Amino acid sequence: MSRRSGILEFAVLGLLRESPMHGYELRKRLNTSLGVFRAFSYGTLYPCLKTLVANGWLVEEPGNTHDEALAAPLAGRRAKIVYRLTAEGKEHFEELLSQTGPDAYEDEHFAARFAFFGQTSRDVRMRVLEGRRSRLEERLEKMRASLARTRERLDDYTLELQRHGMESVEREVRWLNELIESERAGRDRKGSASGGPAQQDNTNGATGGLPRPGDTPRTDTPGDTAT
Repeated sequence: MSRRSGILEFAVLGLLRESPMHGYELRKRLNTSLGVFRAFSYGTLYPCLKTLVANGWLVEEPGNTHDEALAAPLAGRRAKIVYRLTAEGKEHFEELLSQTGPDAYEDEHFAARFAFFGQTSRDVRMRVLEGRRSRLEERLEKMRASLARTRERLDDYTLELQRHGMESVEREVRWLNELIESERAGRDRKGSASGGPAQQDNTNGATGGLPRPGDTPRTDTPGDTAT
């Protein structure tokens, strides 16, 4: 299985954990909620769904309403198939959520992982965020070294392009720093409220360690990073 198809399977399982959907709904959610999947087509999605069904992680069910099931044959089209996550699929997705290996820090995989941080435990969120930051700091160091070696040979436009790429990475590092500090502050608040030292919080939550309403808003957004 390729890395990109693995990311798609992860995202499909995560979306179906929220509620059953048919293929069109899934594709729309992938396109609107997870920008990394904008280029995906039905030709990519349906083989992925079939694989997940074959593995026992999804089941196919007929459309939600009796009227819809009756209307489809009369209109000369197939009834919509709804995909539902099985207990085994939920368990598999939770295993994937707990993984914090190097793949979780790569551009596309990180975007998919971050989209499901609301379902991820805080300690895993921290490891993924810190791993992503380390990966980008390494990339930034290489970009600076490369620019220092080649600066004199670059024309003005190529030089500006290189600088733009570096600024994008620097911007994401700053954003990650803010997220990491927010996660730590949330953990510290939990420990202070209990009257003891900060405790590790392994619960899931839609807001996680992100700033709550009333906190100073963050204006930076994760930019596209150079590869």
